[in-house]
Amino acid sequence: MKELSKKELLNIDGGTSNLLTTAFFNALTKAISTILDLGRSFGTAIRSSISGNVCPF
Repeated sequence: MKELSKKELLNIDGGTSNLLTTAFFNALTKAISTILDLGRSFGTAIRSSISGNVCPF
């Protein structure tokens, strides 16, 4: 295996330096979806409690 010089080592561009990766977009989509689901659940709970249509246990 060839040893790289300092100049060659500085020119190496790795894949982790790019923020816009598929994993990043998947995580962002999942986070937004979770926030929307939480808001929908809280909104439904508030609307049900205000209107008195709470399901009995």
